[in-house]
Amino acid sequence: MTDQIETASQDTPEGEAPAPDAATSPSDAAPAASATKAVAPKSEYQVLALKYRPKTFDELIGHGPMVKTLSNALESGRLAHAFVLTGVRGIGKTTTARIIARALNCIGPDGNGGPTIEPCGVCEHCRAIAEDRHVDVLEMDAASRTGVDDIRELIEGVRYRPTSARYKIYIIDEVHMLSKSAFNALLKTLEEPPEHVKFIFATTEIRKIPITVLSRCQRFDLRRVQIDELSAHYTRIAGLEHADIEEEAVALIARAADGSVRDGMSLLDQAISHGAGKVTTQQVRDMLGLSDRSRIFDLFDFTMKGEINEALELLSAQYALGGDPAVMLQDMLDLTHWLTRVKLSPDAANDPGVSQIERERGKEIAAKLAMPQLTRAWQMLLKGLEETRIAPSPIQAAEMILIRLAYAAEMPSPGDLIKKLRSDMANTGANAPQGGGNGGGGNGGGPGPRMQVVNGGGGSAAAVAQSRPDPLGAPEQVEQPVYAKMPESFVEVADLLAKDRETTGIAMQVKNYMHLVKFEPGRIEFRPARGARSDLSTQLIKAMNSLTGQRWLVSVSEREEGAPTLKEQELEALEQRKADASHDPLVKAIIEGLPKAKIVAVHLPPGQEETAGEEDESGSVYDDAFYLEGDDEL
Repeated sequence: MTDQIETASQDTPEGEAPAPDAATSPSDAAPAASATKAVAPKSEYQVLALKYRPKTFDELIGHGPMVKTLSNALESGRLAHAFVLTGVRGIGKTTTARIIARALNCIGPDGNGGPTIEPCGVCEHCRAIAEDRHVDVLEMDAASRTGVDDIRELIEGVRYRPTSARYKIYIIDEVHMLSKSAFNALLKTLEEPPEHVKFIFATTEIRKIPITVLSRCQRFDLRRVQIDELSAHYTRIAGLEHADIEEEAVALIARAADGSVRDGMSLLDQAISHGAGKVTTQQVRDMLGLSDRSRIFDLFDFTMKGEINEALELLSAQYALGGDPAVMLQDMLDLTHWLTRVKLSPDAANDPGVSQIERERGKEIAAKLAMPQLTRAWQMLLKGLEETRIAPSPIQAAEMILIRLAYAAEMPSPGDLIKKLRSDMANTGANAPQGGGNGGGGNGGGPGPRMQVVNGGGGSAAAVAQSRPDPLGAPEQVEQPVYAKMPESFVEVADLLAKDRETTGIAMQVKNYMHLVKFEPGRIEFRPARGARSDLSTQLIKAMNSLTGQRWLVSVSEREEGAPTLKEQELEALEQRKADASHDPLVKAIIEGLPKAKIVAVHLPPGQEETAGEEDESGSVYDDAFYLEGDDEL
């Protein structure tokens, strides 16, 4: 070791510290470093998401039910052998898994402790797990190790007892990425693991995990963290980083995090770097590409009042400042949802995450708008947001959506139109002339409806109103379709389809590519032939339902061969008729006289199909009913 240090000192330029050899431990390299005058380099910066990663359950935010369950389980000794943690990205699944591993293996500062909900953080196992170097706590990334061989390797180590810890713990991240074979290989071990083994799974796609695996685990759903909790957490972190950040800026970051603690920490880290330690609301808006929240209120207010020129000017100004049209429409959509909630429950405006100006403007706008206007705005903005994202020019699409919304905002709702129309009808009837004037009863009136005269010639307004037809009353009479007779056989089904112009294509498919397995009126089972349409059964159901007015069930058989297709049956019948015709005395005589001739088709005269097979005076059953083809002349 001395030789190594001397060699390094000789090869290193004066004034620079030698880099420790790979085989040299930090303690061995220390004398060499102290022998020089070099200054130790600054430690690398650690991102906030890692620097402030929770190490105890007390540091977790938003997961109180899970902590309570684990606390009770540890106190009563009712520990599950497998856990599955699910939730959105950045919610703390892997962090929670490591804290559980520390809680199960903690031995306390004195080395005599047991499993606890409050790991000490100073014992050998707590420090080793926190530094990700404990030999009995194994982490596996299922996204990169998805095969059954990786699980078999894991299972091989299960049977061995832990080296130093109380439990051997396997943490499998993104467990839903495992293959079906890997899950099957894990099942038996997961159901009956040794008493010294614990499994902890983490996933963002809980539905992709087989139910057989879920049923063997204790499940914890880590929900999104509320905005107020995130804001308080980020404010505390900013204080620890000696950063001056505005309250509204923190609220913007918490809202943009969408319940993910890690996403918000990354945004906070970026904001502190962007502002060089002083973070303002406008800086965060510029960083996130957001529009001014008060401007969104103005934009929505102008649009809903029909002041489209002011709305378009404000939209253009925000776009010139770097606002994304899709993001502005998304903000308007969020505002519509929030105003609807305020309309239904005014207490929603008192949410801690809402600023004072938003609270005042929100109550003011919500009071002026009716519920039909808000619901219509929601539908139009939701559709418009999708159009903006796919449009060649997003700003033009956003402008057209605002124009559409502004003109639609002034339109009355269908309910208001009905009330107004009926009110006008009632007023017209009340103002109608009484008695037998030009508008009264009798034959002298115009073509209008007759009025019933009561009380000695005094006209009744109610009678007038009742005599007028209500255009919103009786529905328009629609002619009922005429359905075809229910087919009694498969051949009748094909004939019915062939007669309708819109189903001739389906008729050809039925005739040429369907091997009938079973038929009942309303039910068909068949085996498709090669070349059949993939959606033949679906199309046949639609066609038969439409033609017969009855519900049909068409299924595909995978086992039964079925009968020949109708086309094959026709060809087989034709060949049989040709064979029968070739044995007819007259036909035989003609063919013998014309050696090159052959029978092409056999047709019975109309009306003689039933008498086929009966001989005439010449002894032939096919007189004038067959056609020959050949080079010979008759």
